[in-house]
Amino acid sequence: MIKRFRLGLLLFVLLFSFAFLLTACSEDTTSNDNGTDTNQNENEGENEGNNEEEEEEEPADEGPQMGGTITGAMDTAPSGVFNPIFYEEAYEANILDFTHEGLVGQNDKLEFVEGLATDWEINDDQTEITLTLKDGVKWHDGEPFTAEDVVFTYQSIASPGYIEAGGVRSTYANKLVGYEAFESGETEEFEGVVAEDELTVTFKFKEPNVTILKDVGFPIIPKHVFEGIPIEEVPEHEATLDPGKVIGTGPFKFTEMLEREQYVLEKHADYWQGEPYLDKIVWRVVEQSVMLGLLEKGEIDFISDPNGVPPADYEDVAAMDHVEIIEQTDFGYQLMGFKMNHRTAADVESGTLNPDNWVENEDMGEKLVRQAMAYAVDRKTIVEKLLLGHGAVINAPIAQQFWAYDESAVTDYSFDPDKSAELLDEAGYVDEDGDGFRETPDGEEWVVNLNYPTGNKLRERVAPILAEFFEDVGIKMDLRQPKEMSAYVKELTEDSTDWDLYLLGWSLGSGDPDPSGLWTIEAGYNFSRWNNPDSDQLIADAMKAPEAFDQSYREEKYSEWQSLFSDDLPALLLFAQNKIYAHNKNLNGIDPLPYSMNNDPHLWWLSQE
Repeated sequence: MIKRFRLGLLLFVLLFSFAFLLTACSEDTTSNDNGTDTNQNENEGENEGNNEEEEEEEPADEGPQMGGTITGAMDTAPSGVFNPIFYEEAYEANILDFTHEGLVGQNDKLEFVEGLATDWEINDDQTEITLTLKDGVKWHDGEPFTAEDVVFTYQSIASPGYIEAGGVRSTYANKLVGYEAFESGETEEFEGVVAEDELTVTFKFKEPNVTILKDVGFPIIPKHVFEGIPIEEVPEHEATLDPGKVIGTGPFKFTEMLEREQYVLEKHADYWQGEPYLDKIVWRVVEQSVMLGLLEKGEIDFISDPNGVPPADYEDVAAMDHVEIIEQTDFGYQLMGFKMNHRTAADVESGTLNPDNWVENEDMGEKLVRQAMAYAVDRKTIVEKLLLGHGAVINAPIAQQFWAYDESAVTDYSFDPDKSAELLDEAGYVDEDGDGFRETPDGEEWVVNLNYPTGNKLRERVAPILAEFFEDVGIKMDLRQPKEMSAYVKELTEDSTDWDLYLLGWSLGSGDPDPSGLWTIEAGYNFSRWNNPDSDQLIADAMKAPEAFDQSYREEKYSEWQSLFSDDLPALLLFAQNKIYAHNKNLNGIDPLPYSMNNDPHLWWLSQE
């Protein structure tokens, strides 16, 4: 099958975690606009002439207070696509988490809970789900939220030209009835999502769906704003790009920005879960190197997703009396990918993703070389020295919090330079001329290039360490100059034909452990261009009904897949860094989820200093 796609700027891609709730940031020092009210004596005036000194009443217990602005910091500016169906970056999610919502969400146990839908009913064979929507929900512009908005959102994701326009979330629609006919333009009617009435919507799937609740949880966009706009024009539309034009149902409205410097969110007073306590959340874009000083001086109030507090700064932040730290396992990982195959220039030009045309990268396409390079890296030392223990070495590309994660099923690539040298010798990569570096099996000079982006300081520090590990086993390295993220991802996506190794980080979706969006052959984010039909079959088996409704069956299939992944090794998973969040202690109501600090932002509030 040939797919056409265009991927734009990406960083730590959120394969849609259900964290679409909240985050905050502001240029101003934390403040609360409301002063503390003084209790009035209910009997004031009745005791005139009483010579006894009146007792001063105790102030009421402090509870949530209205008002105030908080400021958060992120180290990289959003690329500017503030539309759930087209955004690609975690930095853009720092805006969208506050502005848009889905029909369902997740709790701290990763169980699905109500969101814009208050109730749902699934038929016996798991092919249909009917959801009842919350009555009285208003879009930011005051228009009512209805089932027609839900239908429109999923039609947009399924529409012809969505993938070519840069959309990467078709997996939320491609299981629905009539997807192929609608996406190909054969019909103008999409049967998969039906509005039964204003507050009732039914999703119809082609086959029994194991992930039915995840698939109906995508953030909803407003029909009345985007109706009639060709899908290819949506990414450039003002309602996708401009503050004040971006419309959602969430607790905060995106109202103002100074591009690449500051992004302002103001509360949605008519929010369906109640008026938010805070007036504003403002994001400032600042270098990681200055975040600590701003936090210490109170010029920013919190540091959260996507990168949090760098491990090297943990002790300094912990020493700040006015700051609270939250640390939890990350819902993702950092990797070093092997460019096993490249697309042709013609396919890149046409936007075609056709594995039949891929050209093998001769050196990185050799499994023994990939395994040898894995053994050459001392990942444990990286975690101890660079992460200072705030993380873990992992070998399985599934979030550790999921029931499907199986460390016992994978190959443990512990640091073993002798094993690395042995495998390289076996593959025919030996040092023929005695200069300390290995030649190819054909006797040619062998140079391996390593590519990485700027922005994440920890990753920038890891790159030269990796190059040193490889040279220690005789692999001559070309450590490329790091590129700004937008330029880096463009080359990564377009399969620059001279790339061998690349560094990247993935933030994983929390809805289900299904890895198909990253590691199936035709997945756009399969940047290694890993072409392994056995892998695709195991991933498909793990989702196939009726067996997949038995979680133990899925565990078995995902265990087999993790074993295959770690053996064939399209990427070396470097580590899962702990998320370290920090916030001013006078910011209350913070209740992080396993995958994000941004939970229930309408309940965040400021206490008096």
